[in-house]
Amino acid sequence: MKTKAAVLHEMALSKPYAHSQPLRIQELELDPPGPNEVLIKIGAAGLCHSDLSVINGSRPRPLPMALGHEAAGEIIEVGSGVKGFEPGDHVVCVFVPSCGHCLPCRKGRPALCEPGAQANAKGEMLDGGIRLHDHGDDIKHHIGVSGFAQYAVVSENSIVKVDPSIPFEKLAVFGCAVITGVGAVVNTAKIEAGSTVAVVGLGGVGLAAVLGAIMAGASQVIALDVNAQKLQLAQELGATACFNVTQDDVLERIQALTPGGVDYAIETAGVVTALEMAYAITCIGGTTVTAGLPDPKEKFAVQQVSLTAQERTIKGSYVGSCVPMRDIPRFIELYKQGRLPVDKLITDVLKLEDINEGFDRLDQGQAARLIVTMD
Repeated sequence: MKTKAAVLHEMALSKPYAHSQPLRIQELELDPPGPNEVLIKIGAAGLCHSDLSVINGSRPRPLPMALGHEAAGEIIEVGSGVKGFEPGDHVVCVFVPSCGHCLPCRKGRPALCEPGAQANAKGEMLDGGIRLHDHGDDIKHHIGVSGFAQYAVVSENSIVKVDPSIPFEKLAVFGCAVITGVGAVVNTAKIEAGSTVAVVGLGGVGLAAVLGAIMAGASQVIALDVNAQKLQLAQELGATACFNVTQDDVLERIQALTPGGVDYAIETAGVVTALEMAYAITCIGGTTVTAGLPDPKEKFAVQQVSLTAQERTIKGSYVGSCVPMRDIPRFIELYKQGRLPVDKLITDVLKLEDINEGFDRLDQGQAARLIVTMD
């Protein structure tokens, strides 16, 4: 069948992207779903910094590639062997397909699935191969989803069935921003009610972490960023204090609020300076969690003795340490109860044809989460 998709042919084009047009809207050939795969009509997809990092070249991927990993849609067709899904189901896509058999999967850590990571690195499906083509030439899949498209073929291990009453543009954010940000708080950090939490970096993931910390009962939630609009949004979401990290006295001001530092600091910006700030404001015996994805060349240095003498903990969090089949439904239920108002993260809804302008807005810090719809 035919599908329109946003395809990246060259990384690190000049800005603004509205002029250089790194993403081309093309009509591609899409194979039918193979064994253990489904065909989805994409309802909505979110623009994420993980997509932007491929566009700007800081996280290289094989090209050409149809981008988009935070998506939701309706199953149109199922391949042979698919269990638990049928046409008409509404689903949220997950950007790490889990095989269920490798050591991390057997340990209950599907975000670290080894075959899933290998397939994502190659731009292939979990079971191998490519389903997207342009006049006979293969178009790579973006981490198993390629959601900036009218239709997508994905592994049954890359989707979670969800409540069909919720609009797709709201469901989409659960596939990355919510599971990564809220998951970093409740799964990786495992914060206790009454603890103090700081979130450094207020993109969609960071703002979701703010909501997660509030939901989990943190007594103080301190938000840090360089962008005044995002700090304002964090305050509106319920952050108890907000600081611009460019201020000279920001460390002293946080120390005045939380003597000794916060119990948990969550870094979501994906830059080393943000992680350094998060570590600096973590108290003795506290935990620093990094959920951002920096350029692979970047390195983080820490005074080693502080880890020992102060019993500090640094933890990585990928996909929020989530078990998607467990966590996405429960986060959606919390959203329906009003305890996790993630729809407030959505800045605007765009057409697929406006996607390059959308990435300009994301790059310039003008949006938390932008959503593209396909109709």
